[in-house]
Amino acid sequence: MTQPTARTVVFALCGSFCSIDTVLPQIQRLTARGWQVMPVLSISAATQDTRFGTAAELRARLEALTGRVPLDTLQQVEPLGPHKLADAMVIAPATGTTISLLAAGISSTPVTMAAKSLLRVSRPIVVAPSTNDGLAGSAPALAALLQRKNYYFVPFGQDDSFKKPASLKSDFSLIPDTLECALRGVQLQPVLL
Repeated sequence: MTQPTARTVVFALCGSFCSIDTVLPQIQRLTARGWQVMPVLSISAATQDTRFGTAAELRARLEALTGRVPLDTLQQVEPLGPHKLADAMVIAPATGTTISLLAAGISSTPVTMAAKSLLRVSRPIVVAPSTNDGLAGSAPALAALLQRKNYYFVPFGQDDSFKKPASLKSDFSLIPDTLECALRGVQLQPVLL
């Protein structure tokens, strides 16, 4: 009897720094389900120290969780699709900037280049929004991606409708289930919480 081949997911983290501590446990859940996780960092996540932690600490945590050094250059992520190195990609937290770049087809960052690379070979891209302007400046880009083939969304809603009425955040605990659905070509519902 042959062993099943491990599935691999590219897991990209962007600079919604307040969400990273909620996202990281989902990587652990994926590895517990047998996934190999290839971490990717946006330029902001790879380089900026904030009140939520340092870039070096984030790198160390990702390496401990995945056993891999995070990828953070265009050159490192470009081969992911053509060489079929992953079954899917998760972008969590996905900032308004990253969502807007994806909607515009701009692949100038490690995260958007990784997505473009995987879309070349029709791999699903799972997007978990975390943005203060999801119902404002980023709304058109979010709407554009909701209509695109191979994009799937971790269910999201307003995270503080009184203090931040334009802010959207995904329920990150739904990342593993959204990923499994995306691999079957299905959007986990309801997408709006």
